[in-house]
Amino acid sequence: MKNAIGKLKQKVKKYIASKQTRVSEELKVESLEMIFNHLFSESENTLLISGGIEPVYLPVSETESINKIISTRDYFSSALHEVSHWCVAGLERRKLIDYGYWYAPDGRSLEQQYLFEQVEVKPQALEWIFTVATGGEFRLSVDNVSQPELRASDAFRQNVYDQALNYLEQGLNDRAQKFLDALLSHFQSTKSSLKIDDFILDQLN
Repeated sequence: MKNAIGKLKQKVKKYIASKQTRVSEELKVESLEMIFNHLFSESENTLLISGGIEPVYLPVSETESINKIISTRDYFSSALHEVSHWCVAGLERRKLIDYGYWYAPDGRSLEQQYLFEQVEVKPQALEWIFTVATGGEFRLSVDNVSQPELRASDAFRQNVYDQALNYLEQGLNDRAQKFLDALLSHFQSTKSSLKIDDFILDQLN
């Protein structure tokens, strides 16, 4: 009987924790939208919108008067990832749907996966920096759901790590720096900047 009660208590604790985590994540996504849109809705005519079925960047068009960064559902990591792509993209690319990047759907070949990793080094390094600024946990994305056994290559891990350190040492562009400063101010008010020691290669998965 005691064992049964103990197991029941553990299940209740896990349920409450999972509910709190979901609420926390939703609040964080709302915070990301608030922060980004406060910074860039007017200055860059761009909105961050969560809740999409698929992530996509939609530039101004004949029917749209404002650029839209749409992240997947209410996933915190998706919002940071899509903002990272926007921060990396130059002015001309920001005039194109999804920045005009090559993209192959889920189920890519090894060669296509290699090309994907090359394109993703800078945005995922920046996403890592943004994630650390929020106090969250970053995970590399291989974006290939149909092959769950697929993991990021050692070369990709090393390249993302090197790029993150390069960003910290050489500095970010104005948009990325503004967003980083705002994230630190909102999520970690006692921390004014990030340090190289905040980033460890062995913890990059």
